[in-house]
Amino acid sequence: MENQLELNPNSLTELSESSAPSDDDEPALSSHTLAALKEFLAEQQRGSDAGGESEVSLVSEDWRLSQFWYSPETATTVAEEVLALCGGGIRARVACIACPTLYAYLKKMDPNVPAQLLEYDKRFGQYGSEYTFYDYNHPEDIPSELKHSCKVVVADPPYLSKECLEKVAETIHLLVQPGESFLLLLTGEVQKERAAEILGLHPCGFRPQHSSKLGNEFRLFSNYDPGTRLGGWEK
Repeated sequence: MENQLELNPNSLTELSESSAPSDDDEPALSSHTLAALKEFLAEQQRGSDAGGESEVSLVSEDWRLSQFWYSPETATTVAEEVLALCGGGIRARVACIACPTLYAYLKKMDPNVPAQLLEYDKRFGQYGSEYTFYDYNHPEDIPSELKHSCKVVVADPPYLSKECLEKVAETIHLLVQPGESFLLLLTGEVQKERAAEILGLHPCGFRPQHSSKLGNEFRLFSNYDPGTRLGGWEK
């Protein structure tokens, strides 16, 4: 049963790497939460306008959605890698699956990057057309215009289970564009063999961290050799 699954510590980047709970109950959006989200959006815009290095402010984690923020260093490092993969010429779309913190840092660092956030928590509907409601239990339920349109896909499955990873993998296969594409997966060390088996991914030396201290060791996996970036592939 899903409520017995181990929660994925990275399932809610500094924004709200969140996941889909197994029931149909949706948490009510309180006036306090809405105000916090609006403040985050204002802070994000101020950071973009100033071009500064200030930390991105985020809404409160919702433990019911398995949400845990990335540390600013982790969010910045992964965002820099994504931008490097996107760089040059016409930029293909980036998909952020259940990792709103990454989305927020990407937009802060490059407001023009074409990023799409696929996320269960509807608070992020504030992002307008760049937000897509996503429930990993329905991996094929994504807009047709997103299918096979993404050069870079970054995923942070909400639960540390084979079932969850397999379903997120189905979504990934629907999102990636034909030809060259790049995949980054942030998940627990316990998923190492599954990441290789299901998605053909290798662990990188870089170790993601969260603002909250989590018991599960977290890893970053990729389908390409990052060379000297991200600590390289672990041999």
